[in-house]
Amino acid sequence: MRGNAAMRAKTVYMDAMIRLLTAVLLVPLAAHATQTPAVVTQHTAASLVSEPDSFAPGRPMRIGLRLKIQPGWHTYWANPGDAGAPPTLDVTGATAGTLAYPTPTHTQDGPFTSYIYTGEVLLPLTVTPSATAAGTLHLQAHATWLVCEKLCVPEDAAFTLDLPQGSGAPGADAPAFRAADAVSPRDNPFPARIAPDGTLRLDAPGIAPATLYFFPADAGLIDQGADQRFVTDALGVTIHLKPLQHSLDAAKPLAGVLTLTDAGGRVESLAIDAKPGAGPAAPPPSAVPGLVRALVLAFAGGLILNLMPCVLPVLAMKALALARLGGQARARVRAEAGLYTAGVLTAFAAIGGVTLAAAAAGGSGGWGTQFQSTAFTGAMAWLMLAIGLNFSGLYEIGLSLTGMGQGLAARGSFFTGLLAVVLATPCTAPFMASALAAAIVLPPLAGMAIFLALGAGLAAPYALLAIAPGLARFLPRPGAWMVRLRQALAVPMYVFALWLAWVVWHQAGTIGLAALLSGAALVISAAVLWGRHQRGGAGRVPALGAVLAATLILLGLAGKAPQAAPMQLAAGAQAYAPALLASLRAAHRPVLVDMSAAWCITCLVNERVALSPAPVRAAFARRNVAYLVGDWTGQDAAITAFLHQFGRNGVPLYVYFPPAGDPQVLPQILTEAEVLERIGA
Repeated sequence: MRGNAAMRAKTVYMDAMIRLLTAVLLVPLAAHATQTPAVVTQHTAASLVSEPDSFAPGRPMRIGLRLKIQPGWHTYWANPGDAGAPPTLDVTGATAGTLAYPTPTHTQDGPFTSYIYTGEVLLPLTVTPSATAAGTLHLQAHATWLVCEKLCVPEDAAFTLDLPQGSGAPGADAPAFRAADAVSPRDNPFPARIAPDGTLRLDAPGIAPATLYFFPADAGLIDQGADQRFVTDALGVTIHLKPLQHSLDAAKPLAGVLTLTDAGGRVESLAIDAKPGAGPAAPPPSAVPGLVRALVLAFAGGLILNLMPCVLPVLAMKALALARLGGQARARVRAEAGLYTAGVLTAFAAIGGVTLAAAAAGGSGGWGTQFQSTAFTGAMAWLMLAIGLNFSGLYEIGLSLTGMGQGLAARGSFFTGLLAVVLATPCTAPFMASALAAAIVLPPLAGMAIFLALGAGLAAPYALLAIAPGLARFLPRPGAWMVRLRQALAVPMYVFALWLAWVVWHQAGTIGLAALLSGAALVISAAVLWGRHQRGGAGRVPALGAVLAATLILLGLAGKAPQAAPMQLAAGAQAYAPALLASLRAAHRPVLVDMSAAWCITCLVNERVALSPAPVRAAFARRNVAYLVGDWTGQDAAITAFLHQFGRNGVPLYVYFPPAGDPQVLPQILTEAEVLERIGA
């Protein structure tokens, strides 16, 4: 009896241990139930994987062919290009759809273009189990693929995948399918047309790719090795493809995948199905006027530029110069006014020459872009500080202190004209945008004439004295009051210097600001020491040493590439990105794009006056308007491309994209009422 009981106990124990051991051994198998063991060939490891860990009768699910390819080898896309063959996957046990192919890369081998995958790729396939399926779903599959390096090897594998019945919830391999989706083309939300001459047009307002490439779905239609030139405009992008024959069939669409890479390296793939049609859409009504009208607009813009806030420091200098002209002889008045005008025109000629040369070379020079240089901005801050110290009486430039009021402003009319233009560039006046756009696209001589017309407008109030010097008799006579005026006018110089210091901080961070403040301390020391030297004391050599040290700091700033700090966006605003604008447009959401810069005073004033008030922000929320802000404080290729789409080479630029219809360019000087009216609030 005891022996039988012991035997039974031993049997129960052994049975329990076998069950436990079986369960332990089956855990890894259960964890990997969503994929088959890899079939390893000479150049590839292939397996069949499943997105869910179980199947639901009648519910579609995804499986996929996973290929891990040896380095240096590749397999092919659905259209392999000029040679090759795509992978295939035949499945039994469920109704199978069409194998999906993620976006490939392209490679050129002599005259042959191939569309390939390297490394690891997952090719998804949707299958639908029978509605009456129960228990275990038995899937059998056979895959073929061609793997190539210098030679090509056809490979294949057979798989069996068993899935239990269940909810069909995502399993352990679901992340691999999400990764494949991330590099697969999405449905194209934009109208696309293909012309017989190979001109592919995508109507996508605001899109600004740095590079793009079109993969045709079918071979034999276009020359797959030809360059794919493209141009963007305010309404989309035009790609010039080369038909393989004389022309494409005017009655057939063109399918494929278009990859768009923005300036930040982000890639977006669109599944294109271009309908037969004419070439690119007619461009929007041009904002570029004819030459005569452009000259008038340029003169008016330059004239209004005198009233912009960034010219205030120069107005202070001009006020002293004008005060000094009171009671002077006509010849002297004409000479001073003529020198100032010559300085303005010289500066505009220099800016125009650089801008037109950059445009001819395919560059992106523009109005105010010199302030994108940290070294230039720092030098201007120190110059404003030096002028302020001169106005405050710490030192004189080439004169003794007995020449009351006869400092930099009184003797430097030509220099004052140059400086007026340099400091005016952070501002943009009405009419200037259209004139500058015309200057870029018209012949070089016409473009230079437009820049000189801008200068004539800026210099006009002072140039009037050169034409009618007798007007100087209406100016007050020089006197002791000029000292007090000069000291008062030092204030805007200091304010301007502080603002430029803020711009440097925005461009180069704390290190750049520390360098700027160190240089400013040296500038102040040099001014004090030079003033002591002018009064007959020692200080000349230390002053020159301070100037030299400041110059070395400036060279350090010049060698430091500007790295703009992220713009502090207002509540509800988003940083501009071409892909973001394209997605918002595809969703038919209204969008206001604000292209700005920290050094653009007009931009800052517009933001405070017209874009930040509570009624405007409330209207944005009520109308579901997306507010995108582009920061052009430093160079940004995507923002530059956007500016060029609308015929601009400087900021500010405000463009409203309604839910439907063409984009609308807003005035450069904004008001709250203008913004509310434009968004329909």
